[in-house]
Amino acid sequence: MKRFLVLLLALMMVLSLAACGQKPAEEPEKPAEETTEEAEKPAEVNYKIGLMTGTVSQGEEEFRAGEALKKEMGDALIHVTYPDKFGTEQETTISNMKSMAADPDVKAIIVCQAVTGVSAGIDAVRESRPDMLVIAGAPHDDPEVIAARADICLDLDQYQRGVDIMATSKDMGAKTFIHYSFPRHMSYPLLAARRDELKKAAAESGIEFVEIDAPDPTGDAGMPGAQQFILEDVPRQV
Repeated sequence: MKRFLVLLLALMMVLSLAACGQKPAEEPEKPAEETTEEAEKPAEVNYKIGLMTGTVSQGEEEFRAGEALKKEMGDALIHVTYPDKFGTEQETTISNMKSMAADPDVKAIIVCQAVTGVSAGIDAVRESRPDMLVIAGAPHDDPEVIAARADICLDLDQYQRGVDIMATSKDMGAKTFIHYSFPRHMSYPLLAARRDELKKAAAESGIEFVEIDAPDPTGDAGMPGAQQFILEDVPRQV
């Protein structure tokens, strides 16, 4: 996730730098210090970027990254969040995307993570802003669905992760591999494919593969309930 967010932030900075104009020529009579200060001032931009991330409780890393970018870009960035229970509150996600697109100065919308409801949100945005550039990070929808709507989709290679995680486990001397997840995640094609690769690699490595259902962080117990289950179950499994 950290590497993925770095890619998103780098892309946003590329968009920012692309719109910067050239600095006016320096006047010979200006003092050297004044000229240096003038050169360090960022050029004014005539666009905004919309960014939607998770909240602190559901995705603190992505939220803090957006917060830091907001501090750096100021009014050129609009930072909103999708709801914690995004699975059942898709209308809020769609509404937040439409709200950003309603600002004519917003030229691009980046969503990380592209949770359930983002595909519909892109459709809603396109109705009024067909020119909008949309970048979807870590999409939850079927790849074919989201790829047909977003201009750019970014995600980790989940297939290779399944192979690499098990290879690392074997190198560490693991005899049993426990896979914690929940039905919602296993309904996502890429995450299910990663689980299948893990199971396949485990069989090839002679490692026992165990699946355990954990509480969904977006469920009634929320993130605290999911964390408490893991804290209690890991010692029990060991």
